[in-house]
Amino acid sequence: MDRFDLIQYYFDLGLPYKEILYILSVKHGITISLKTLKKILSRNGLFRRKHFDNLFSVVQFVREELQGSGALHGYRWMYSKCKEKGLHVRKEDIRLILSTLDPLGTERRRKRRLHRRSYFSKGPNFVWHVDSYDKLKPFGICINGSIDGFSRKILWLNAYYTSSDPKVIGGYFLETVRALGGSPLILRADMGTENSTIRDMQRYLRRGDADPLAGERSFIYGKSTANQRIESWWGVLRKECVDFWLEYFHQIKDEGNFDGSFLDKNLVLFCFLGLIQEELDSTKDIWNSHLIRPSRNRLVPHGRPDVMYTLPELYNTLDYICLVPGEDCDTCEDQCSHRSAISYCDEDIFTLCSHIMAQHHFRIPKDRYTAFDLYLALRQELTAVLNIVR
Repeated sequence: MDRFDLIQYYFDLGLPYKEILYILSVKHGITISLKTLKKILSRNGLFRRKHFDNLFSVVQFVREELQGSGALHGYRWMYSKCKEKGLHVRKEDIRLILSTLDPLGTERRRKRRLHRRSYFSKGPNFVWHVDSYDKLKPFGICINGSIDGFSRKILWLNAYYTSSDPKVIGGYFLETVRALGGSPLILRADMGTENSTIRDMQRYLRRGDADPLAGERSFIYGKSTANQRIESWWGVLRKECVDFWLEYFHQIKDEGNFDGSFLDKNLVLFCFLGLIQEELDSTKDIWNSHLIRPSRNRLVPHGRPDVMYTLPELYNTLDYICLVPGEDCDTCEDQCSHRSAISYCDEDIFTLCSHIMAQHHFRIPKDRYTAFDLYLALRQELTAVLNIVR
């Protein structure tokens, strides 16, 4: 990206001018004055308190979001979602719009109380927390994620047909290690067979390091209730995303269109998994760029997860990432299984569904309504085929 693209990117994240200047200087070697930064922003029509989008467009966007999992969002999250979609709007306007369009949801969120336990991590990549989220598992969809203990940055958040295969979880871990160029000082996960591959890989990747936590000590098993960082974040995911899909799938089940069979679970995967992964990606991006407010625990830093993770020097700490040579990652590759377009549901069902879609000119679903229509059509066709086979 050129200089302006970088400035616009950090401006759209909502970073203060001083942080933008600091990041440009430290991370990109671009040194400009505050006056020059303001001139560049002004010349390109980028303002914090001017040129807001038409309020009617914002209301329409919020109304559409309320038809889906947006019904779970508070005004701060909805404001971040507006920014993600390129809408320039006041946070107070979003609060008022939500209180008008969704008064019951606003009141319900206002009454909710959250009690937090104390937690402390030395710096980014000091410890990663890994866990699986199984609320959608009865419908065939398994979610796995990882969070950095210090910055609370979500490192991966993936939906698939399983979260019990150690090679699949290993694939998530290795993809992240390759992208970041290293592994954490400590990796923490629950005591389950699905975490055996990431345990072995973490210990292998840290085998030659000289610190006291290298090798065997670089992986920690613990009870799920003690895996505090990721367990706490699942509450955010449910509130902002999963609750909507839970209610929607239960509605489909109550209407007699889902019986928990192998076929129905795989049809849910075929029709809905792409949409759910898009929502997970959006939830991750919004969380990583949103502002975490100060807490009563003064040891816990506050700010934007992306900034806390990328610029630990702003918080008087270090990046604890342990660099990993590419050849070590290559050695681990055989122990991993990566998601692919032909294996996110049963291969035979995928082939049959693809053939039926081509035969009837069905399109790839873009929302829950078209996904449900496709689900019903495929279910009817495949049920008829299975009855003929029997």
